[in-house]
Amino acid sequence: VRMNFFAVLFTLPFIGTTLGLLRFNWYPASVFVGDTYCYFAGMTFAVIGIHSHFSKTLLMLFIPQIINFIYSTPQLFKLLPCPRHRLPRADPSNGLLHVSTFPCKENEYQWFKRAKHDTECPNCTLLCFVLRVMGPMHEEKLCLCMLVLQILSSVLAFGVRYYVLEK
Repeated sequence: VRMNFFAVLFTLPFIGTTLGLLRFNWYPASVFVGDTYCYFAGMTFAVIGIHSHFSKTLLMLFIPQIINFIYSTPQLFKLLPCPRHRLPRADPSNGLLHVSTFPCKENEYQWFKRAKHDTECPNCTLLCFVLRVMGPMHEEKLCLCMLVLQILSSVLAFGVRYYVLEK
């Protein structure tokens, strides 16, 4: 009970801060979530996971982030070129986000291209993967898709942790 109380004490201010930031970061965003918030969030999760002995549960909550890292490894480890910015490309004419790409030769990276004769390859990020599968979409819809993915993976993580592993 004491560990759960500790987790709640750390989680409530984090939730309040996150909801306040979400209000201004919702589409169209007027605030950008930068390194400071990311460090704060990571520190909060780490402290709760370590001190409350929820490290397995915490790791399972990061399923989309782990998938993003694994999918990004070809670019992160320089097996594929890694441009500085790998965020989706915005089309100002219609407001849709498209998969961002890096230039390549026609005979390079055949295993990763959509078509054999393409001279561009898609960047390896979870956002670009969702756009490859679902097609171009507005920022708000992509944001909702990513939130649904995070929520579904969190529900799966809690289900595995408390119903499968506890039996």
